[in-house]
Amino acid sequence: MKSFFKWGAIIIGCLALVIIAAMLLIPMFVDVQKYKPMLESKVTEATGRPFSVGDDLRLSLFPWAGVSFSDLRLGNPAGFADKDFVTVKSFEVRIKLLPLISKDIQIKRFVVNEPRFILIKNKKGRANWEQPKQPSKDTPTRQEEKVPPEDTGKFELPISALTVGNLAIQNGSALWDDRTTGIRKEISQINLALKDVSLERPVTLTFSALVDQKPISIEGSVGPLGRVFQAATIPIDLSLKALKQLALRLKGSLENPLTNPAVNMDIEIAEFSPRKLVAELGQDFPVKTSDPKALNSLALKTHVKADAGKVSLTNGTMSLDQSKLNFSAAASEFSRPNLKFDLDLDQINLDRYMPPPSDQAAAEKSSGKAESSAKRPDYTPLRRMILNGTAKIGQLTVSKARVQDVLLQIKAKDGIIKLDPMQLKMYQGNVTGKAVLNVAQNTPRSDLKLRINDIQVNPLLKDVLEKDFLEGRTNADIKLTMVGDAPYQIKKTLNGKGDLRFNDGAIVGIDLASMARNVQSAFGAGTQGGQRPRTDFTELAIPFTIKNGVANTPASSLKSPFIRILVAGTADLVKETLDFRVEPKAVASIKGQGDASQRSGLMVPVLVSGTFSSPKFRPDLSAAAKQNIEKQIVESKEAQKLFEKKELKPLEKNVKGALKGLLGN
Repeated sequence: MKSFFKWGAIIIGCLALVIIAAMLLIPMFVDVQKYKPMLESKVTEATGRPFSVGDDLRLSLFPWAGVSFSDLRLGNPAGFADKDFVTVKSFEVRIKLLPLISKDIQIKRFVVNEPRFILIKNKKGRANWEQPKQPSKDTPTRQEEKVPPEDTGKFELPISALTVGNLAIQNGSALWDDRTTGIRKEISQINLALKDVSLERPVTLTFSALVDQKPISIEGSVGPLGRVFQAATIPIDLSLKALKQLALRLKGSLENPLTNPAVNMDIEIAEFSPRKLVAELGQDFPVKTSDPKALNSLALKTHVKADAGKVSLTNGTMSLDQSKLNFSAAASEFSRPNLKFDLDLDQINLDRYMPPPSDQAAAEKSSGKAESSAKRPDYTPLRRMILNGTAKIGQLTVSKARVQDVLLQIKAKDGIIKLDPMQLKMYQGNVTGKAVLNVAQNTPRSDLKLRINDIQVNPLLKDVLEKDFLEGRTNADIKLTMVGDAPYQIKKTLNGKGDLRFNDGAIVGIDLASMARNVQSAFGAGTQGGQRPRTDFTELAIPFTIKNGVANTPASSLKSPFIRILVAGTADLVKETLDFRVEPKAVASIKGQGDASQRSGLMVPVLVSGTFSSPKFRPDLSAAAKQNIEKQIVESKEAQKLFEKKELKPLEKNVKGALKGLLGN
């Protein structure tokens, strides 16, 4: 028995020596160059492209099986004048043979030197990376069709171990040349190095390149990968830097990559300047803002958890210039998006991010033509969306108005979007309300209800309109409905009602009390010691209705210690014109002020016309003259004595009526 094992060991040793000797001697005596033309021919036939490799093709078998070559060229298909599609200056791979028996892959070197890809789309839209069409073969019969193997739901790599000593791509490049658009981009100096490549250890990755001569780099680690991918959790820790501006950090894991891919990862973008980033790309900044310093600083940090069916963002923070946003959000059922969010913004000045005034004016000037020719918006995504979210803003500036403590609760389903409640504070008062936008049909419909409490109107008007013509505390109840999505259409279909009340204020720039007594002084022919005229009031009430864009106020009133005023007329929101009649009644004295709505005194009507931006005030002198004549004739002492006579007393009523009718004509 011992002799048997002894001779067996000798025989196996001899066979091993013979195999090793063959591996060493075959590359020495076999002319590999003899098979190069056949290799080139087979690759050309398989790809439909010219293929060639340099004369230094080498082969080794022991202890490392290796292949190396240089000057590899894979050409373009027919129809492209350019010669090469892919070129490689040199390539070398060395792999250990004996461990392959136990599915252990040990690679000593895998180095690709100066690979270059030239991607071209010609003027006809054909791309050089598309594989030429091969002659069609007969479709296999039903009996010949192969049945795919049953998916067991578990995937294992067909290897037991993997080790790579040096895996690198050195000084590569890629050119993108789209001749249909004239766009030409190049990535150069591509360098990729993987260290400590193994299934059981994290793989260290280093990548760098120049994109149009602008640097980009990635560093970090991936893995370990493991052998079983079904329930694999692959750690990832990567840092990306681009264009000397952008720095992105990804840290987390990729889960179940082959069955149900998911990510669970922290994302952090360090503070950078979007304007400088775009400038580094050699492009003009795509957004014009009123403030040229806006969009100059941006940073983001959040945790992302996502798979094919849902995504969530938690612990999110974003800073934009001087604003900071805390947020969380979740989305699921992407075909019919179900969105939830919670936004908390400390402060923002939206006016900084609006287009410059010149651009806004040009847009408004052409808006009428644009509305008639523009394609109707597609509201299908809004009809599919389910939304539930809250937005809070500490301080907001919009159209120069300063607002605080904004709270919006937003819900949407089946094309009906509700904002309830809407709350905000501004100018020592507050606003509450709710709104509904219905886009279930092609033409949207909107409803708005607002309640305004104790807002100081003067600083609001100064900020928004740069006008100083009204003072007081404002209270209002407003209900509006409108149809459409374009400004002109909305104004034409605007309907509703409301009640505006201003308390303890003044109309600045006009003295209605003086107007009632001295028309010439009130309308600018006189002076009041250099002070601007004003009409103080205890209450200014403006009930109104709106029908198809025309606001009507039949009984607006102003109460003042020295005057009572009634206002009636219309404001056309579409044409932006005014047509009002103001009838003041001067109060004889301040005794008992506020105890009655009717006071004695001379009535001098005032007509208000013009436009919203340039209102015009003028006295109704003809009405004032008639009133004065009536007072002097009908209500004079002489007339009163005449009608005191017994024989004329029965005629007093008829005579006065006839005179008033005559003056009224």
